[in-house]
Amino acid sequence: MSTIDKSIKKIDIPDTPNLPGVIYRRFRGAEDYPGMLAVISASKTADRVERTDTLEDITNSYSHLTNCDPFRDMVMIEHEGNLIGYTRMEWRRESNPDRMVFSHFGFLHPEWRRNRIGTAILHYNEAHLRKLSESFSRDVPFYFSVNADDHETGKITLFQVEGYQPIRHFYKMVRPNLDDIPDVSLPEGIELRPVTPEHYRQIWDEMQEAFRDHWGYAPESDEDYSSWLSYSSFQPDLWQIAWHGDRVVGTVLGFISEEENKEYGVLRGYTEEITVHKEYRKRGIARALIACCLRALKDRGMAEAALFVDTENLSGALRLYEGMGYRPVFRSTNFQKPFQP
Repeated sequence: MSTIDKSIKKIDIPDTPNLPGVIYRRFRGAEDYPGMLAVISASKTADRVERTDTLEDITNSYSHLTNCDPFRDMVMIEHEGNLIGYTRMEWRRESNPDRMVFSHFGFLHPEWRRNRIGTAILHYNEAHLRKLSESFSRDVPFYFSVNADDHETGKITLFQVEGYQPIRHFYKMVRPNLDDIPDVSLPEGIELRPVTPEHYRQIWDEMQEAFRDHWGYAPESDEDYSSWLSYSSFQPDLWQIAWHGDRVVGTVLGFISEEENKEYGVLRGYTEEITVHKEYRKRGIARALIACCLRALKDRGMAEAALFVDTENLSGALRLYEGMGYRPVFRSTNFQKPFQP
């Protein structure tokens, strides 16, 4: 963490509209989490974005941040003591392609939109990130990065007006039923084994290696690993892990979000973190693991399955998932803008 004095609350944000009672301040820690959750909830309803957040997940995420000091790299927007929005900034060094990426995102309560707060915050974020970037070597290109779902039309318009270009698209895909799951076997010599705690780190490390050639890959830290162990989606009893001898060669990490299913009235499980080590691809391992995970979800009473995918994944993941019965239900886009420190 930085040595910033947390007693200094207000932040001067240039060009903000004159709105009585609205202030911009520093992050105060856990006491802000309920207000953040309320802003996320109001935003997702207005934007028709399907997501489920809990105080537990927010607490876990902010307990394991990397490349971000929330007391320095966040702005909280408050009206008469109530949180109405916030933004967070962070950075990462990507290796595919090799670049420095400075990301920022935010939420603003729908009742406070269309009054230039978003534009002022975006300009502040860029200035803040540009200042942070001065401490990094300039041996690779620097980019600002933001994301938006297709329904977040206000964000998309703002990003495009400010010079951001769409770089990559991502789908959330759903298999609308768990009928007719393909009967697919693993190749000879590859086997499934029950997951035990001594396997966790090896599975994590092999997933990082498998993701290394994916677009936007950035090495994960030990802090990221600790966070992974703590998430509500960490459900090893639903994982499907392919082994070749003592080596993990493929993964599908299944999980069920009871909170999401309750909120949206569905019986949905997830088939995520689908990886196959580069040396073992094109042998049907991913297809077999997905089928195993679908059957495990069905045995747990689920009626459908979902996943997220990079639409331009070079390993052909989109075609694989379509062949397994998944269909896109919404799209999100990563926007980037080059800049000089």
